[in-house]
Parts: sequence; structure tokens; C-alpha cells
Amino acid sequence: MNEKPQWFLIETEQEYNKAVERYEQIKHATAGAEHKEKLLLVHLIENYENTLWDLPEVNPVEMIKIRMDDFGYKAADLAAVYGDKGTISKVLNYKQPLSLTMIRKFSELLHLPASALLKEYNLHS
Repeated sequence: MNEKPQWFLIETEQEYNKAVERYEQIKHATAGAEHKEKLLLVHLIENYENTLWDLPEVNPVEMIKIRMDDFGYKAADLAAVYGDKGTISKVLNYKQPLSLTMIRKFSELLHLPASALLKEYNLHS
């Protein structure tokens, strides 16, 4: 019999890693118990990350650039995830705003809370 995991507040890195691993297994669930578990995990993971990270007060594009540097990523790496190098270039050069799809994908790729990428910022004309 498959025992259903029970989730509580995440307090350790080991619990965090276990939650992220489980989330990766069920992230495409759209209904039923796994969907509810996915939503709970998103909340628990975000809560834990927010307690750990003291993110600098910078705009979302700068946050992306900082994390790209942290991971050694180039614009081509973001394009591989998002699928359009031209759009990535426009975003990184403040010519186009982040889309919701980008925020979701970059949040996962760069291990950033989506809330850090939702802040408003000015574009250059």
C-alpha cells in the first residue's frame, strides 16, 4: 500500500530538498489529491525560501542577472528554457517586460521566489 506523505512546515534543508523532489514528481498534476499536494508544496517551499533568502532590493531583471551570474548561465541558457533568444535579449536589456510564463520558468530555473520577479520596473525606450 502506498503511504501518502504528510507535509508540515519545512524547517531544514533536508525537508526542503524532499519537498522540492516531490514537487518535481507531481508538478504537472491538474486535479485530485496530487494537485492539492502540489499547491501545498508550493506554499511550504515558498515559505521556507522566504525565511532563508535575504534577497537584495533590486528590480526583477537585475535579480535574474545576479542569479545567472551565480549559476554561470548565459542568455542562451534562459532562451533554452523559454524558447526565444530575441525575447530574452529584449528583457535583459529592459526593452520588454517579463511575461508570466517567463516568471514561472525563470523562478524554477534560477531558484527564485516568483514574488521576486513580479515587482514593477521601468523599461528603456
